[in-house]
Amino acid sequence: MTVGLRLVEDDLSGPEIVALLELHLREMHAWSPPCSVHAMPVERLRENDVTFWSAWDGDRLAGCGALKQIDARHGEIKSMRAHPDYRGKGVGRAILLHLIGEARARGYDRLSLETGAPAPFEPARRLYAANGFALCGPFADYAEDPFSVFMTRVI
Repeated sequence: MTVGLRLVEDDLSGPEIVALLELHLREMHAWSPPCSVHAMPVERLRENDVTFWSAWDGDRLAGCGALKQIDARHGEIKSMRAHPDYRGKGVGRAILLHLIGEARARGYDRLSLETGAPAPFEPARRLYAANGFALCGPFADYAEDPFSVFMTRVI
């Protein structure tokens, strides 16, 4: 984990996290057509099948990530995001490792994700591949989409 980074389960009530998630949604809509944006709004991230964490560097928000339970043995990574000030500094990897550890602790056999196919998503795809995720077909309620890339890994 990035030195000094603290991950906490978050209720999504703080203005910093809401602002980061709003930025996340704006960028997703800038990079993909609306029908291909699968990022969850704050209200959806608060539902019972999702657990959300924020990552802090002291009192500064460094990033966030969430796990959505698909079923008792399968989880999905949602809303992985580093704050713009922390891109390229290992925050994404630290959050990803935390989510993988949490999935393992929950007894999931598989952890999957959907990310974008356009060029701005390339760093995310490299991060996931470097941490054991491989390309797969659509899972859960997803369908084939030229703007989506689906990845999964065994836990």
